Amino acid sequence: MRQPLQIAFRNIDPSPALEHSIREHADKLDRYFGNILSKRVVFEVPHRHQHQGKQYTVQVALTVPGEELVVRSDKSGGHGHESADAAIRDAFDAARRTLERFAERHRHEVKVHASDAALP
Repeated sequence: MRQPLQIAFRNIDPSPALEHSIREHADKLDRYFGNILSKRVVFEVPHRHQHQGKQYTVQVALTVPGEELVVRSDKSGGHGHESADAAIRDAFDAARRTLERFAERHRHEVKVHASDAALP
């Protein structure tokens, strides 16, 4: 059973603009695999006092048949993004690539071989 998109904000007040952007990106994921059972997104501003300015991270968790796919927007070195939009974009780009790989594996698992098709 498909569940509605869940969005959580950590260490930051919810923003209608950010929520709208997340919803748009999440809706596009159905193009790559139509059987996503649930989508959960966590938008976070980690507590890191050694950095100047805010660092944003986004985690996207997708439940698909038999598996849960989880990606984060962290840049190399475990640092977040300085732009909220970049963090959202990078997380959903990573989710898209992961989902495309899953869909490819899934298609191969259900592929009917010519020898099986000839059986009554």
